[in-house]
Formats: sequence, structure tokens, C-alpha cells
Amino acid sequence: MLRKVSRLFTIKTRFEAFLIIYALALGATTRGAHYLDQFPGVGGKLLFLATTGAVFIAGAKILDCLRFERAAKEKSEA
Repeated sequence: MLRKVSRLFTIKTRFEAFLIIYALALGATTRGAHYLDQFPGVGGKLLFLATTGAVFIAGAKILDCLRFERAAKEKSEA
């Protein structure tokens, strides 16, 4: 039963990965907009760039992990 529940929280396809990255990007830009309101000027812009940059890094890591898992699965099947 626990295995079935854990499968719900596993990213299996690139489409699911892109949906998650999109959701992360929406949250990051919202947070960045709040930073621009709270910290006007260069500080707010740098924090905005940091939040969006984190999404790029996380997205790349998610996509790399999917590629790695697919290669490991193919290797184990062969």
C-alpha cells in the first residue's frame, strides 16, 4: 500500500517534469515580485534573479535525474 502511495509522488515522464518545473517557476516569480516590493532597487532585482535562477538549476537537475533513471532502467533490463 505504501508503495502505491509513493508512486503518486514519483516523476515518471518528461511531461510531468515540465509541469513541476512550470509550477516552481510560477512560485518563484511570485516570490520574486514580493521581493521587488519589499526591497526596491538592486537588492530586490538580485533576489528576483536568485529565485528564478534556482528554478533553472532545479529544472536541470530534475531532467538529468529522469535521463539517468531511464538509462539505468535500460541497462538493468539488457
